[in-house]
Amino acid sequence: MLPGFPDAAPLAGLVGGIMIGLAAALMLLGAGRIAGVSGLAARAFGLSEGGPPRGAAWAFLIGLPLGALIVALASGGIEAQFTGYGPILIAGLLVGVGTRIGSGCTSGHGVCGVSRLSQRSIVATVTFMAAGIATVAVMNAAGWEVL
Repeated sequence: MLPGFPDAAPLAGLVGGIMIGLAAALMLLGAGRIAGVSGLAARAFGLSEGGPPRGAAWAFLIGLPLGALIVALASGGIEAQFTGYGPILIAGLLVGVGTRIGSGCTSGHGVCGVSRLSQRSIVATVTFMAAGIATVAVMNAAGWEVL
């Protein structure tokens, strides 16, 4: 635990970050493709012709929640709180539209693009971070509980 951050889990974050980095490296070295979730989702649903075979894209997408389920079962469960399905669906739709407009998502730009020193990905990642910080600041100023 970190002082002032009772829910912080820096070791879990470090391990998770290493696993994400390894997965991205394996995808790039093994398949020659960037491990961006939005690009893989577009390929899986037939919205994109480029990329890995559709079966590989589906395997990647199915592995994301399956991996979370395995961790939840192995660790005794994960406590999650949601405001309701409506806001989650709206937020998911907005994120999906944003990833198409921005030519990628945080995993593609932030993990894979920045590590390759892509200027477009660096700008996109700075924009993601600034928008997130601004959103939390506005919500906190309005008195909405964020964290």
